[in-house]
Amino acid sequence: QVQLVESGGGLVQAGGSLSLACAASGRAFSSYTMGWFRQAPGKEREFVAAIHWNGVLIYYADSVKGRFTISRDNAENTMYLRLNNLKPEDTAVYYCATSSSWSRVSNNYNYWGQGTQVTVSS
Repeated sequence: QVQLVESGGGLVQAGGSLSLACAASGRAFSSYTMGWFRQAPGKEREFVAAIHWNGVLIYYADSVKGRFTISRDNAENTMYLRLNNLKPEDTAVYYCATSSSWSRVSNNYNYWGQGTQVTVSS
């Protein structure tokens, strides 16, 4: 019923930028919240950013605040993450997800994409 597909990952030099997109089908954009998470090799999945359905409520993890920008276009059923001034520690698989509540906790998100790899070289 709901499918999320991430795109835009790749290899970039430290200090560079990438733009990620999450295309949704079904009723994903009826969700209260959409968010981005990331998982580095051998580490637990961590919260990156979340955005409310109307786009005015936004929360960023401290590690990315001021560098990343989350947005959504409900008409296109797409959520975006702009990654600026990338650092090697940003290297991870990035996932988009949907939630019926306003949350930074991965367990509160109901649907997940397959992930897209972001690799930042020094």
